[in-house]
Amino acid sequence: MTVLATFWARLLHVFGWRANATSHLEKTLSALGAFCGIGLIYAVTHWLLPSEAALWVVASMGASAVLLFAVPHGVLSQPWAVLGGQCLSAVIGVACARWLPDSPLAPALAVALSILAMHYARCIHPPGGATALTAVVGGPVIHDLGFNFVLLPVLMNVSVILLAAFLFNSLFPWRRYPVALARLPEPPKAPSGMAPEDFYHALRQVDSYIDIQFDDLLEIMQLAEQHARAQRLEADDILLGACYSNALAGAGWAVRQVIDDAPKQRGRRDLVIYKVVAGAGQGNTGVCRRLDMANWAAHAVATEGKGWIRVTPEESAQRAAQR
Repeated sequence: MTVLATFWARLLHVFGWRANATSHLEKTLSALGAFCGIGLIYAVTHWLLPSEAALWVVASMGASAVLLFAVPHGVLSQPWAVLGGQCLSAVIGVACARWLPDSPLAPALAVALSILAMHYARCIHPPGGATALTAVVGGPVIHDLGFNFVLLPVLMNVSVILLAAFLFNSLFPWRRYPVALARLPEPPKAPSGMAPEDFYHALRQVDSYIDIQFDDLLEIMQLAEQHARAQRLEADDILLGACYSNALAGAGWAVRQVIDDAPKQRGRRDLVIYKVVAGAGQGNTGVCRRLDMANWAAHAVATEGKGWIRVTPEESAQRAAQR
């Protein structure tokens, strides 16, 4: 990897650019759901309110639509988060606007108090900050509504978008909203060697708000473990020329390459000769049974730039032969 490529990769990492496994269908459904939800809110709001006030409120609901339709399973997207976050923030915003009129501190105080209230009420919803700010800086049309702003348009719009999210997401079995409706009757088991209490302890150590349900985290780990088990190598997967990693973290990581074997031998005489080509013991050679190599290895790997990537045993052997 060139210096420029390394710099660019690090820059993207700093800015938070991450791999995205979301399918094209899911991305399209997110956009379509937001179109339906905001279209309905826009129509209802313009029917009941002056156009200027309607525009401010639709802007706030647009932020909610991103969560409800793009991340319907997220903690920040659940009904209580949307309802509590929006309405509490609206109340605080109106109070700041009325009790600190024309104060330069009112906008910042409204958003700050909204965040504090959402934390303690367990209803963090980022668009709530926009609603609180709107109540302060929205101008005379918003100010004239007073605390009615909480009921109409905020509560009304929240009700509309929640209904839209429930109806739209229910059309697709894999889109869970509210997420509690799709909860399994029995919580998923934690991966072997770890208990749910261990995950809870780890989350508390992070001491930061993470937008994922606790049960979802366990389910993700369980699925990852199942996938890892499905990818486990057998003796027949140990091929001449292929490289294998033990996938250990830290100083124990190593990559072995099979440099000689006896494919026609079986049982105890089915031996392979390997060389450690990376990691702990690099340069050393050894002999072991093919089955023992399969038990040691986590997966086959191949070089990619200055690092290693996971590949099939066949592809690893082919790449080695081409070198």
